[in-house]
Amino acid sequence: MKNRVLAAVIGAGTVVASLSACGGGEEEAGAAVDPGSCSVPITKTEAAIVSVWAWYPNAATVVENFNEGHDDVQVCLTNAGQGADEYARFQTAVSAGTGAPDVIMLETDTVPVFALQEALVDLTEYGAADVQGNFGEGAWKDVSSGDAVYGIPVDGGPMAMMYRTDVFEQYGITPPTTWDEYRAAGEKLKAEGGPLMGDLPANVPAPTVALMQQNGAEPWVYDSANPTELSIDLNGPESKEVLDYWAGLVEDGIVGTQDQFTTDYIAGAIAGDYATYISAAWAPGYLTGAGAGEGADAGNWAVAPLPQWDTANPVSVNWGGSVWSVTSQSQQKENAALVAKELYADEASLTDGWESQTIFPLNQSILTSQEFIDNETEFFSGQTANKDVYIPAAEAYEGSTYSPFGTTFYAQFTEEIAAINNGEKSGSQALDDLQAEMETYATQQGFTLK
Repeated sequence: MKNRVLAAVIGAGTVVASLSACGGGEEEAGAAVDPGSCSVPITKTEAAIVSVWAWYPNAATVVENFNEGHDDVQVCLTNAGQGADEYARFQTAVSAGTGAPDVIMLETDTVPVFALQEALVDLTEYGAADVQGNFGEGAWKDVSSGDAVYGIPVDGGPMAMMYRTDVFEQYGITPPTTWDEYRAAGEKLKAEGGPLMGDLPANVPAPTVALMQQNGAEPWVYDSANPTELSIDLNGPESKEVLDYWAGLVEDGIVGTQDQFTTDYIAGAIAGDYATYISAAWAPGYLTGAGAGEGADAGNWAVAPLPQWDTANPVSVNWGGSVWSVTSQSQQKENAALVAKELYADEASLTDGWESQTIFPLNQSILTSQEFIDNETEFFSGQTANKDVYIPAAEAYEGSTYSPFGTTFYAQFTEEIAAINNGEKSGSQALDDLQAEMETYATQQGFTLK
């Protein structure tokens, strides 16, 4: 049964060979480290060399900073692909029992996928508590399962509402503080011939899950200490209220249904086709890199706190972020854990990360620094976005329990949101179907549902 559970966590199309292959251990061979293959030259060749896979745009700078500051341990950096490409390569190594790096960069919501395969090391045995105080409660919960800790946080995505100041000014709209006000603003735009209020993308269901959690939903409950026991609650009243709300916005033509992270969506955002972008703290960097905020689009963006379902009980949620995890195949776990704890943790690297808009750091040394707090964000025309919006959201975030099914859950939710956008299902019906599909899938894979 456990082998079927392990196979389930990656998703459709992936076969996990055996428990022994997934488990790793000191006797397993990690990826061999050839100093000549490192993308950042290693000059302290007498030091222990820890292999790291990462795709941060400024990863080379971060590794250079680490290597310069450490004499006993050096990092050998490899870009094994971004996101899904790296995960596929890592899964191959997990299945084969060899070929994984010592340390791997993972997006936060993929940590349970590999932790339940025993592919990651519980860092409580390697001094995770030493750095726990560097992070907020929510950031630490995101990398924990029960008493185990499977990664060291680096960056996150506290959610907020970016909006077009030109559109809001033209139509006399003030930033909505509730989702009822958000709908009312969208109705006003539609009645007066304005642009869409926002967008419900099928291809990125993660923010929709976050909004369900904002309303009090708890879709997944499990503990890695009991990996075959799972509670699934995707169609509770809190979740249905959220998805019915967004389905209603789609049906009434208040928001669009364009897939995000596409050239069409970016072109629409730059052209002012959407009054708002419900996103995360990394979004300004993403949009800037895609050409937004330049030329005729310059000076048109601002950010406000995420609208609330209940202003008496405000809830902050997160979309995105990444961590350093130590793989079970590493033969030098103590050195690897040191790298996980100290890579992208020095002031120079963290400062470079936020100034270049590469990351929104979760380390308290930056979140509490006056320079970061008072930074006037160029993309937002000098607004102190960190102080006004993102830092309060990050500090209030209480953490999440992510799906252990990896791509399977998101792929199925994508189909359900697409059905809503095509007018085939209500929000409630889509969630009832999603719940049934996930329960069936979990049972088939050997999970015991609670």
